[in-house]
Amino acid sequence: GFLEDGILVRDVSRTRRRYLSSWTFSWDVLAVLPTELLCLLPGVPRVPGVPAARANRCLRAPRLFEAFDRCETRTGWPNVFRMAKLMLYLLLGIHWHGCLYFALSAHLGLGADPWVCPSSARPLRRYLHSFYFSTLVLAMVGDTPTPQREEEFLFLTAGFLLAVLGFATITGSISTVIVNLSSASTALYPDAGPVRRYLRAWGVGGRLSGRVVRWHQHLRAQRKLPAEWDALQHLPRGLRAEVAASVHLEALRRVALFRSWERGVLRQLVLRLRPQVFGPGEFVCRRGDVGREMYFIREGRLAVVAEDGVTQLAVLGEGLYFGEISLINIKGNTAGNRRTANILSIGYSDLFCLGKEDLAEVLAEFPAARAAMEAKGRELLLRMGQLDTGAEAAALAAEAEAQRRLQGLEVALEGLQTRAARLLAQLEASALRMALRVQRLEGRQQRRDRAGRTGGA
Repeated sequence: GFLEDGILVRDVSRTRRRYLSSWTFSWDVLAVLPTELLCLLPGVPRVPGVPAARANRCLRAPRLFEAFDRCETRTGWPNVFRMAKLMLYLLLGIHWHGCLYFALSAHLGLGADPWVCPSSARPLRRYLHSFYFSTLVLAMVGDTPTPQREEEFLFLTAGFLLAVLGFATITGSISTVIVNLSSASTALYPDAGPVRRYLRAWGVGGRLSGRVVRWHQHLRAQRKLPAEWDALQHLPRGLRAEVAASVHLEALRRVALFRSWERGVLRQLVLRLRPQVFGPGEFVCRRGDVGREMYFIREGRLAVVAEDGVTQLAVLGEGLYFGEISLINIKGNTAGNRRTANILSIGYSDLFCLGKEDLAEVLAEFPAARAAMEAKGRELLLRMGQLDTGAEAAALAAEAEAQRRLQGLEVALEGLQTRAARLLAQLEASALRMALRVQRLEGRQQRRDRAGRTGGA
């Protein structure tokens, strides 16, 4: 296939026409021509001429590099593929160097001295010796027989120089792969090192440092990705919503509040949620704190504890949510925007966090969700004794009175708008009559002026 406007075209006839009209077709034809048949011509050396006659096969190298690039960008293990490609280049370089060594040995005479390839009836033994010799040279081991002739000195010196360049290239490539592996690992998972160094700089004990380390270890072991939105920020909003929904949609549907919501609504909501992981014994929120977020439990268990921080009053599990009471305006809430309970993570808890502004946008778009949250919050406030029913009734009455006055103002405003429109129409009519009267007077004055000029003449 080929790309057209970024879309892969798989139509065979269109692909054939495009390929036959491209320069790659001629290049590929030259690469597969049976040029080794030239050795059958009279006067052409048979065996020594075959490798040179097949040199056109090297024209396939651009295709090979193109295949490598495409595989590297499409595979799920790019670093492993780079290592395999590097090893292939290494073995191929040793093979070519071994071939040159054997050709030089054949030219000087197999077995003529200890440096050249020994004469053997088995081709495999000669190839293995040449490959071993080239490995020693290119690995700069140096454990090779001493050269005896000028050609041998030059070949060995060139091999060592080539080995220096190749070794530096291979070392750099391996270092790049290792750095890529490390950067890929830290791209989504935070590093505990800076936090530990910060604690050591201020002389904080090892207990807190151990909690930090265990928290980071849990993220890697359970594949929790707190920085996943950073990895998706370069995507367009629609595609980012699809990717996030494919990962978190099932978890959202386990929340009772979202079970009746449509998929499109959840796909937009998931972009506003921020994953957070809390460790064992860590407080998610404390009573009296100013509420800025609400939480949805994705995994784990949390306890509602008393003021002593130990006594468990209730246990919250997967699919529940909390923290909305301090964010939404419930009439008669004596706590205001303060937290009404202490929430403690029993083990490692995976939560979704929704900010106050995002919650306001969601509730403005979905009144049913707001009514459900207010009903649950009112029930909890009644149970905790933090709902002033008198103040609630007064607030409802004040809201009804404000609504009645607002309606009265709207009616009065509509009356004023009607009167203003009527006055504007009368003004426009008076202006029109005035303009017509002025026009008639000007016409009468013009006729008098013409009559006076005629009588004078």
